[in-house]
Amino acid sequence: MNSCRVIGIMSGTSLDGLDIVLCDFNKQNNRWIYRILDAKTIIYDTAWKNRLSGASDLTASDLLKLHNTYGEYIGQEINRFLKKKNYHADIIASHGHTIFHQPSSGFTFQLGHGASIAATTGITTISDFRSLDVALGGQGAPLVPLGDNMLFAEYEFRLNLGGFSNISYNNAEGLQAYDICPVNIALNQLANSLDKDYDNEGMLARSGKIHDHLLQQLNNLDYYSLKGPKSLSREWFERSFLPVVRNSSAGTRDKMHTIVQHISEQIGFAINHLNKGRMLVTGGGAFNNFLIEKLRNNVKHTIILPDELLIHYKEALIFAFLGYLRYKNQYNVLASFTGARSNSISGSVFKT
Repeated sequence: MNSCRVIGIMSGTSLDGLDIVLCDFNKQNNRWIYRILDAKTIIYDTAWKNRLSGASDLTASDLLKLHNTYGEYIGQEINRFLKKKNYHADIIASHGHTIFHQPSSGFTFQLGHGASIAATTGITTISDFRSLDVALGGQGAPLVPLGDNMLFAEYEFRLNLGGFSNISYNNAEGLQAYDICPVNIALNQLANSLDKDYDNEGMLARSGKIHDHLLQQLNNLDYYSLKGPKSLSREWFERSFLPVVRNSSAGTRDKMHTIVQHISEQIGFAINHLNKGRMLVTGGGAFNNFLIEKLRNNVKHTIILPDELLIHYKEALIFAFLGYLRYKNQYNVLASFTGARSNSISGSVFKT
């Protein structure tokens, strides 16, 4: 199979919705070529938002039941997506929705059983990309940078602004990658308190002002002084980041403005010591005009915003690619990123 048509599935921590992307991959002149054929985001209704946000509090039996139900839901949405334009796919690669990520305790869990997806669609499905790396002593993250390096090598830096921000780049020590700081998981929660799903173009944050004490507290969080490999999780956000924000005397808009400043500063701290280059910026945060302005002020590198399709669906595209590598029995998780004992061919494969 020199060319492969893959459905990529991604659901981020910010609960924006279920991203579905149909793409194909092939190799020409020793270079990977991708095409996005079509893509769609299924916005979660209130019921699914509540199910996913409350999943970490479920009993073991109810969590396993939801694992299957959510897998069936993903499969049904894929069937609708394919049927609408009479598409076909060779394989499905589903990241699922992260409920637990505690690599220091030896486990990570992404909701959406690959077996249920395969049974619902009749298409070979690859899921559970992170568990093997964690079992090998790794962080189980970040995984996207391998795809970044193979599909977007023309950029010196690749920054994703999703629930959390993550970066990949090459330096004298090789390819580096790690999570930087919270982004939409923090901003969306504050927007929700103002009865908004998200901060459209960053207008709410723009209307506030920097709260110096809050900014200092956020910048002093222990995570930022750690060396990689390192990764962030919802648990860390709720334990370490969120209490600082909640305990601040700042108003909601001021908190949002301050967090945007914090994000741009932390990204600058992470990469401004490196030689100047072009930085590809994708993820939902790339649509936040105020955040992009702050980044341009705090980062010395040239920020490149691609077309909206790639901004929105790059993570789903890359998990499609990681699924393709797994299907071809090629390494798709690198220990140099995650801190595991070895590279791995990760993902559970379900065939019907």
